[in-house]
Amino acid sequence: MNAIGFYLFYTINWIITLLPLQILYIFSDILYLFLFYVISYRRKVVLQNLRNAFPDKSDRDIRTLEKKYYRHLADLMIEILKMTHMSPEQLKRRMRVTNPGQFIKLRKEKQNIIAVLGHYNNWEWLQSIQLYTGFNLISIYKPLQNKYFDMFLRKLREKNGMKVTPMSMVVREVVRLRGSDNKYIYAFLTDQTPARSEIRYWTKFLNQDTPVYLGAEKIASKYDMPVVFFYVEKLKRGFYQITMELLFEHCSGLSEHTITEAHTRRLEEAIRER
Repeated sequence: MNAIGFYLFYTINWIITLLPLQILYIFSDILYLFLFYVISYRRKVVLQNLRNAFPDKSDRDIRTLEKKYYRHLADLMIEILKMTHMSPEQLKRRMRVTNPGQFIKLRKEKQNIIAVLGHYNNWEWLQSIQLYTGFNLISIYKPLQNKYFDMFLRKLREKNGMKVTPMSMVVREVVRLRGSDNKYIYAFLTDQTPARSEIRYWTKFLNQDTPVYLGAEKIASKYDMPVVFFYVEKLKRGFYQITMELLFEHCSGLSEHTITEAHTRRLEEAIRER
């Protein structure tokens, strides 16, 4: 998309997302029908992945899951765009942190944290953690190839004080901020696929051979940082909650791949639960 196309999208989005989320969900219902029935967006891939992940389920159950996935995908796209006009109060109401005391305890112990989570439920509203806990949140991300949409998403993600850092820069940020009086959570979306040249480790994930990044493990081990898992639950349409689960309090000296296997298994378990 060129600059003219992007700024046309930006203007339309800015106007439409002034509407309440309840009204915007009407657009989501239409978007679901378009994605599922009109363009069949990646349906063969989704269907095959569901069958691989849940071989014990009947074809009818798989088809039901498939439709639920596309409905949630449409909602998620609308919820991300709505961030354009969401206030901190609205964000806190819609993305609740269940155990802020656990965060505060770690912050009092003056510890920076490695957090791991997946592209599961709504990960883009993660910035509510800052509003509940006093931690500074840094999200580690892969820059988009389209520079206009990369800029757009960075602006949305940093709206409430959260910072985003490219994967290639995260070690530099960790070193730079180690002596700071502020305390930081480095959030890694660990279910992203490494480029072929960057693959160093494979594991089983939902019954499929899957390459995974080792960055979170390497940083946690080198700087002996606690590792937590962010369990994100969808309570109902437009409302979520995050629970922090401590996976490792100390990581120095752990066997190679212990951390990676632990957070991969926890994400897999969370997906199976739902």
